[in-house]
Amino acid sequence: MKTIIFTRITAVWLILVAATLLSWGIDQGQSQTFQFGGAAILAIALIKVRFVIQEFMEVRTAPFILKAATDIWCVAVFILLTALLLQS
Repeated sequence: MKTIIFTRITAVWLILVAATLLSWGIDQGQSQTFQFGGAAILAIALIKVRFVIQEFMEVRTAPFILKAATDIWCVAVFILLTALLLQS
């Protein structure tokens, strides 16, 4: 039973839950500006997406080119969305 509870997937899942709660907390905070809060939430989303791709889609054990391609895609989408957010 102990090995089921304390696995790598469980740790990643707990990190994802904590990141979701952090994003929610940033969204609920009234002191941040819209752009800062939105950029922070996008950064947390980037980390969450990378965790999901690496761990739950098992890209962590894939060839280097697939790991690099998924990381480049994550960063490109983050940059694009952040640029769109900051323009508004």
